[in-house]
Amino acid sequence: MNIIENMTYDNERALYNIKDTLVKGCTFAGPADGESVLKETRSIVIDDCSFSLRYPIWHAKKYELRNSRLDEKTRASLWYSDEGIIENTEINGVKALRECCGTVINNCKIDSVEFGWKTADTRITHSSIVSEYIFLDAKRIDIDHLDFKGKYSFQYVEDLVIKNSYLDTKDAFWHAKNVTVTDSVVKGEYLAWFSEGLTLIRCKIIGTQPLCYCKGLKLIDCEMENCDLAFEYSEVEADVKGHIDSVKNPKSGRITADSIGELIYEDSIMPSEAEVIVRNK
Repeated sequence: MNIIENMTYDNERALYNIKDTLVKGCTFAGPADGESVLKETRSIVIDDCSFSLRYPIWHAKKYELRNSRLDEKTRASLWYSDEGIIENTEINGVKALRECCGTVINNCKIDSVEFGWKTADTRITHSSIVSEYIFLDAKRIDIDHLDFKGKYSFQYVEDLVIKNSYLDTKDAFWHAKNVTVTDSVVKGEYLAWFSEGLTLIRCKIIGTQPLCYCKGLKLIDCEMENCDLAFEYSEVEADVKGHIDSVKNPKSGRITADSIGELIYEDSIMPSEAEVIVRNK
């Protein structure tokens, strides 16, 4: 493998189309403000580098990005790049990961307003992410031990698995399909409206008006906190430990809880035929 070490680059396409190369201890910043410094690379390892230029890694194949820092000036830092490993790295700047396939992210800190749009086959472990819109229209995502803060998250995703995570979000999982969340906290408002095939296992769900207009919804051994007007027009099978503030016009299925503050049937636009069971009552 070739080695490029301890260099500074600021010109456009500075290391364009390099192959089989270790780029170590380099800085990508400077007055020339060049874009696309590592575009169209193949089989490279980037280690202990600093980036402060736009569009640094585009159309890369088989890359590793380790122990590095991408600041807020690295707009759209990783696009159209496949088979990547990103580890022990801090990523900032908007639109950080888009239309990439086969990305593994481990022990990273990420702050990016639009992250992971239209990606596929992404795996994230032991990381923290702040993103207003995360993983819009993405497919095949596997997440374990993620600390996440955002707003409009996981919209239109397909085939998503989340485990052992904390999601502080707003209206997550809208129009999502085939999503399983296990042993996690999901805090937000209007959770998962219009989702299909959402399963929540041993999760704590916090926030108003969750899980409405859902198809194929399952809750297994979950808790619900400050959840009012839940399950409106949803096809649901729910086993809830503890209390639900209120349930409104569930479409079909069965909802079981230890207690329910209010069961509301009013102004329904369709038959509300779900069985609602309060344990020991």
